[in-house]
Amino acid sequence: MKQRVLLLLLLLLALTQSRAENYPYRSDYLFVTVPDHADWLYKTGEKAIVEVEFYKYGIPRDGVVKYSIANDMLDADHHGSVKLKNGRAKIDMGTRTTPGFRDLRLSVTVDSTTYMHHVKVGFSVDKIRPWTQEPADFTTFWQNSISEMRQQQDLSYTQEPAKEYTTDKIDCYLIKLKIDRNYSLYGYLFLPKNAKSGTCPAVLCPPGAGIKTIKEPLRHKYYAENGFIRLETEIHGLDPRLPQSVFNDVSRAFNGSGTGYLESGIDNRDRYYMRHVYLGLVRCLDLLTSLPQWDGKNLAVQGGSQGGALSLVAAGLDRRVTQCIVNHPALSDMAAYVEPGRTGGYPHFNKMRGVLTPGNIKTLAYYDVVNFARHITCPVYMTWGYNDNACPPTTSYAVWNTLKCPKESLITPINEHWTSEATEYGHMVWLKKHLIK
Repeated sequence: MKQRVLLLLLLLLALTQSRAENYPYRSDYLFVTVPDHADWLYKTGEKAIVEVEFYKYGIPRDGVVKYSIANDMLDADHHGSVKLKNGRAKIDMGTRTTPGFRDLRLSVTVDSTTYMHHVKVGFSVDKIRPWTQEPADFTTFWQNSISEMRQQQDLSYTQEPAKEYTTDKIDCYLIKLKIDRNYSLYGYLFLPKNAKSGTCPAVLCPPGAGIKTIKEPLRHKYYAENGFIRLETEIHGLDPRLPQSVFNDVSRAFNGSGTGYLESGIDNRDRYYMRHVYLGLVRCLDLLTSLPQWDGKNLAVQGGSQGGALSLVAAGLDRRVTQCIVNHPALSDMAAYVEPGRTGGYPHFNKMRGVLTPGNIKTLAYYDVVNFARHITCPVYMTWGYNDNACPPTTSYAVWNTLKCPKESLITPINEHWTSEATEYGHMVWLKKHLIK
């Protein structure tokens, strides 16, 4: 009992000290879900039992919990209810006969308000494999695309001081980098102040999904403060200094349902929007390796969600990458939904009418992260959570189980689509430990 009270107090303390995301920030209520396996993992055929607790104002509350159970990201196939006694109840989630995740979705109505929560548990996750197969000419397609880009356009960029992000330890510059004749991208380049030639490892940080400015450029300032060159980019060729209202207008016009950039040109692998984005990663690496401050040895990529996907793509495309750090990668096993009962990855094209056609699926195979993962040789450090409904754990394991390179993981089961500041800082710590001397 004392351990249970201590656990609850620690959870409540954590909630009041963070902006976190599984439980409503500064909320009066708290769900606690405790699977009977401490790591939330089971073998296929094993039954999963979850203890559910509900608190309001820190006081256990009784009520009827309605629940549904589903395979990861899919429609529920089981429904039920259970009564809370002293704020607690147990729910039998059953099992799976195939590798993957089951999602327990909960709701309870207390004081005329309905509260919701969910928890996912995995079954034989080491056996999860991607549905997506690699095209026979995958490597040739990308080698030819990179060669064509370089024939069209030499390395070319503009650089101007970004005084608003310059500190006593960091110099910051706004970069506009040409990818080819038609496309450019912007980025903030951070350099340790007074860095000597040939002394700095370099890190490329591509962005998460959406049409938006470069978010909080100084949020990872500790990289440059610890001696790293760091390039934080966008991918749409939009100056990050534009007003937020402009980004909102552009996003509404060009990133709605049926008009999103992740669907643009999807019927042709040579015209798909993400082609110039992926090639832009190589161009960013060209820029970083051209800088006199680069140490000539260490070239890392780091990002989360779409940025995690692009980091894996860069590592798969370019052998110059020496370390790869990833949070819950998007764009992974995207077409898996076409097989009944299979879970696919962000952007969840199954929710968009007419996208997952045979022709479009063929295009997606050239852009799916799992196919780039097959070609990565550098060390990978990967983080993901189980409660994620944007980049589900099923597809994170599909990527993880595909990687044949040296790899390490940090698995945080309770996380939804977020990582803590401590986890983010830990990425830099891992990178420092894995630098090539």
